[in-house]
Amino acid sequence: MSAAEKAALEERVKTLGYKTISDYLRALARADIQSATPKAQVKRIPRPLTEYHRTALGSMWNGDSLDWMERREPNSVNLIMTSPPFGLVRKKSYGNEDAHAYCDWFRPFAEGFRKILRDDGSLVIDIGGAWKPGTPTRSLYHFELLIMLCEEYGFHLALEHYWWNPAKLPTPAEWVNVRRVRPKDAVNCVWWLSKTPFPKASNRRVLAPYSESMKSLIKNGYQAKTRPSGHVISEKFGKDNGGSVPPNLLAIANTESTGAYQEYCRDKGLDIHPARFPAALPEYFIRMTTDPGDFVLDPFGGSCVTGAVAEALGRRWACVEMNAAYLEGAMSRFQGTQDCLSAGKPSSYVIHTPCAAAVDEREVPLVADGGAARSQQRDHSSSGDQAGPRVKRVSTKVVKTNTADRAVA
Repeated sequence: MSAAEKAALEERVKTLGYKTISDYLRALARADIQSATPKAQVKRIPRPLTEYHRTALGSMWNGDSLDWMERREPNSVNLIMTSPPFGLVRKKSYGNEDAHAYCDWFRPFAEGFRKILRDDGSLVIDIGGAWKPGTPTRSLYHFELLIMLCEEYGFHLALEHYWWNPAKLPTPAEWVNVRRVRPKDAVNCVWWLSKTPFPKASNRRVLAPYSESMKSLIKNGYQAKTRPSGHVISEKFGKDNGGSVPPNLLAIANTESTGAYQEYCRDKGLDIHPARFPAALPEYFIRMTTDPGDFVLDPFGGSCVTGAVAEALGRRWACVEMNAAYLEGAMSRFQGTQDCLSAGKPSSYVIHTPCAAAVDEREVPLVADGGAARSQQRDHSSSGDQAGPRVKRVSTKVVKTNTADRAVA
């Protein structure tokens, strides 16, 4: 290889996000091996796909998003924002896939996403975890999905996010409230992926209000110095930039139970989608990764929260949902004035320091068997933040209760 060829290859490797030529060659080898490995080909029969509703900027579709993506032009979607059915071990009413088969089920969608997403676009997947049946241990399916998308389909992990729901009940009940061997599970993983290492984005679009201490620092000034950690804090640290850069822990309570959507469904006798994510979640990624007029897709549309937020933010959009009953309820999101954006509605939540409550360890022995057997003498508090009420009978088939907006797949 000539010096010019090596230089060109090194530039290409850098552009694709690999550290070295060796890393790039290993990735090519893995892709070649995987492509050469025979896979069972299942012929998919296209399903009817109908436009259910259209607005000034977008449309809801009843059908399979695989069929929608098959008709869509390549490189034409700026953001795919979705929450697919989680890989739970117990079936839910809205449909979900078994954890062990989740990656295989997801492959056709990954291929479709890769085809329709623009090179500077983003793929955002909100996905909750699952517990293995009968044990207080976790499935790795959502991590396996992330690795598959990156290693097999060439996506890059722009940044993992964690959606913390402050209102989450202490679940799974069997391990949190009854056997008391696990803390409550209160976060979903949100994978922010891209086709290149450099998707278009700006964190200036998603600023959070300054804390009172930061406001005081800006007002009174800050002495530039080096912290004990070695970080150099310059004079620019005290500049007012309109707000603070948020962390990748997204604190968004999912508490709505009596909004316009629920009332609409109750009045018409419609099923309320049991796993809606709050509007602030898609708003964050729509604002940070797209411009007005860009195209946003939710391939597992559910009750079309993503579409309603995209409409309010001036983005073109499409939501595809297989259950027409959920789309019927979603019609409420496009009637009259919808107040679904976070601006002007700042909220803050307190994360209490663990171990701050006084506990006499002599009076609270560890569960010696790790919760393998139930104790007949558990102390159950009536507080939902602590242990919950005494439970007479709880199945040992424990699964993650999730709160994102998903649809049957």
